[in-house]
Amino acid sequence: MALPTRETAEKLLTEHVQEPYQILHAHMVAKGMEGYAEKLGEDKDLWYITGLLHDLDYYEFPESHPAESLKWFATWGYPEELIHAIAAHGMDLPRIEPKTQLAKTLVATDELCGLIYAYSLMRPTGMIGMEAKSVVKKFKDKAFAAKISREEILYGTDQMGIDLKEHITNLLSFNIY
Repeated sequence: MALPTRETAEKLLTEHVQEPYQILHAHMVAKGMEGYAEKLGEDKDLWYITGLLHDLDYYEFPESHPAESLKWFATWGYPEELIHAIAAHGMDLPRIEPKTQLAKTLVATDELCGLIYAYSLMRPTGMIGMEAKSVVKKFKDKAFAAKISREEILYGTDQMGIDLKEHITNLLSFNIY
């Protein structure tokens, strides 16, 4: 199984995703995943590319996401660990249990990056100077960024064995934006 290069993954992203926010989101998740890979002593390229490609089919196939990309990845001979992580981040029931640290981290990071981004839009300084305690307040406000699944974020942090505030602190320290 061969991992694509970052350049190839970037080309795939721009080829399949045309919505600017989705491209930004892919980069935020990729940077968060790479930060965790470095922190945990894991393969930074595998983790970054998994984050970058996690929603590859969402723009074209939102109703069946991530099923189409999983087929592509298998056909292209991508690593099973990447395929499993992206399968596990799908929220459809019955869900695929995240069995690897890569999968658990992707589940915890994906939706949270969306919440952090939404909060950054409200701030005059964007992500600069953002504090975890402020993000936690927005997390608790169910009316704020209501489409973001708090349950999914908490499921992911529980799977990772990490506190929500610590997870937010980590993501902010990884300069995801």
